[in-house]
Amino acid sequence: MSTGLFWYIFSLAVIFGISSLVISFMAASHLSKHGTKINYWHVRFHGLKNINQYRALTIKENRKTGSLFYAWFITISVFAVSLIS
Repeated sequence: MSTGLFWYIFSLAVIFGISSLVISFMAASHLSKHGTKINYWHVRFHGLKNINQYRALTIKENRKTGSLFYAWFITISVFAVSLIS
């Protein structure tokens, strides 16, 4: 693999990894505003738990899944694929 391609894939992994973390914090903030106690230190490690709670809360409120869930799912998927390749 050429070094240019390696750095391109590596930068994609970093960008999408940071993006998924930011989206996790945004979902945790939404949960916190609606009464769920959030430990922001653990958001990094429990992103899936928080995003599932966010999804359940938005379905309960709006009868559809919130947009942060889809954004998180896409970013974490691209992050995983770029790490694998």
